[in-house]
Amino acid sequence: MLLDQAERAAVALHRLGVRAGDRVAVHLPLVPDSVIVTLACGQLDAIRSTLPVSLTAPELAERAREARARVLVTADAAFWDGAIRPVKAVLDRALARDAAGSDAAKRPVLVVNRCARPVRWNPGRDRWWHEELEEV
Repeated sequence: MLLDQAERAAVALHRLGVRAGDRVAVHLPLVPDSVIVTLACGQLDAIRSTLPVSLTAPELAERAREARARVLVTADAAFWDGAIRPVKAVLDRALARDAAGSDAAKRPVLVVNRCARPVRWNPGRDRWWHEELEEV
């Protein structure tokens, strides 16, 4: 099942323009989808760049700019210490902070649905991870 998901993810990333040598920035907690992205990048000969979920928005803005990723992958939220913590919201703040200085703010953002809760959406940029994989 993991390999099937990795194949689907590779096709989805390829459809979004990821080619050999391109970077995919991953801003995910420790979830299976992080492994799936890694395997998909391997299939495409793309470079997986980690954006730790512990970074603040200014730190994340700098790391996203440095990554020069073709696609960013994040989660809507994550469970830490028994609480639900925002993940995508921090990435959104980082990308908004860096909107004038980087192409990262314009790159597709694939969002892994971890917690059933409302999430701010940027139409044209944000896409649900599971929907992209279903289309394969």
